[in-house]
Amino acid sequence: MADDEVVVLGFWPSMYGTRATIALDEKGVKYEYREEDLRNKSSLLLQMNPVHKKIPVLIHNGKPVCESLIIVQYIDEVWEGKAPLLPSDPYQRARARVWADFIDKKVPDARKKLWSTKGEELEEAKKEFIDILKQLEGELGDKPYFGGESFGFLDIALITSYNWFYAFETLGNFSTEAECPKLIEWAKRCMQRESVSKSLADPKKVYEFLLGWITG
Repeated sequence: MADDEVVVLGFWPSMYGTRATIALDEKGVKYEYREEDLRNKSSLLLQMNPVHKKIPVLIHNGKPVCESLIIVQYIDEVWEGKAPLLPSDPYQRARARVWADFIDKKVPDARKKLWSTKGEELEEAKKEFIDILKQLEGELGDKPYFGGESFGFLDIALITSYNWFYAFETLGNFSTEAECPKLIEWAKRCMQRESVSKSLADPKKVYEFLLGWITG
């Protein structure tokens, strides 16, 4: 599929958009990345995702694929010859999808509370966020990656939140590493991969973006 035209519409701080670029880089697929201004969305984004009008969008030979986890699964199926992302075993594949769904249903609400609450509510928000990470750390266990020896689907689903941890910790005054050391070891391992390090924005830049977004 060397002649395929692949375009990713994304937004640099997005923990969803970077899933697509990491998956494509893991597969060695060449693509064009187009940064979106979400306050002034491009006509291409509105055309390719007319229902939700949001990023990320993968455009493969003119056809759009939306929703980040669906995009990663699509990439894995289309470019199946290299670096499989989902487990081959049906049960393990289903398990990875369940945990990825857990991340997308639990993490966004928990993180929002970290920057929108104070006092006792903030303390509860910190506990909720850390509890979520501890559950994920339990699923990781002593494995190098969630899928075992190979970096894959569930790793991609979670690692794109890692560069937001600095913002969460600064606003919430806590240490993820102190609470979930194995998870941070995993994150640092993932960051050694070029596909991850080139896709994730600097944590301090993300923090500055979040502060501007909160106040502005």
